[in-house]
Amino acid sequence: MKNILSLENLKVCIDDKKILDGVDLSINAGEVHVIMGPNGSGKSTLAYTLMGHPKYTVCDGSMTFLGQDLTKLSTDKRAKLGLFLAFQYPHEIEGVSLLDLLRQSYNSIHDEKFSNIEFRDLISRKAEELNIDPKFVLRDVNVGFSGGEKKKAEVLQLSVLSPKLVILDEIDSGLDIDALADVCSVINLLKKNNPEMTFLLITHYQRILKHIHPDFVHVMNKGKIVQSGGSELAEKLEEKGYKN
Repeated sequence: MKNILSLENLKVCIDDKKILDGVDLSINAGEVHVIMGPNGSGKSTLAYTLMGHPKYTVCDGSMTFLGQDLTKLSTDKRAKLGLFLAFQYPHEIEGVSLLDLLRQSYNSIHDEKFSNIEFRDLISRKAEELNIDPKFVLRDVNVGFSGGEKKKAEVLQLSVLSPKLVILDEIDSGLDIDALADVCSVINLLKKNNPEMTFLLITHYQRILKHIHPDFVHVMNKGKIVQSGGSELAEKLEEKGYKN
């Protein structure tokens, strides 16, 4: 299998304070990896570091994505290479429709450019595939959206942009049982239609894994991965917690 992401002894600092303390992780194309861990363990820091957030400084180790050194790439270049981050708390953007955001995002990372009419057709097809009302994209980005709608907007974005590695930072946060099932069904459909699409899912809870079945589960604590296994590891954590 083709390796898509390799982290070796990755150490990350914020204002000289070490947050990640030697993360080692290897992900192959098409795999689903889950990272779990208590608050403050470094899960979200890892997500933002991968996308190149300027707040986080790589102070040691390496990050390689598709054979390229991520530390040398700006956030927009990482996105063009095929990285996508779905936010835990998606931002509201007044005055910008989801359609316009999607069109600008698509055109910025693809050499092929669509006309407005062609892009509307693409969005309509994608929305229909994901059982999302096409009129949804005419609304301002996340303004007045419910928690479930915000997460559906994130999933629609990744469907349109077709990234190679999708980082889902606590996409289950703030969702009720029904909304979680809806969002996960869309993610599973995307995975089915795009078998090479790779997922790195960050979560606190095992409940999302009743809908999305991982190949590997990793436990982070104090800035490093301390345990790895299959889906049975998540069940063990749900039963005994992180202290055992």
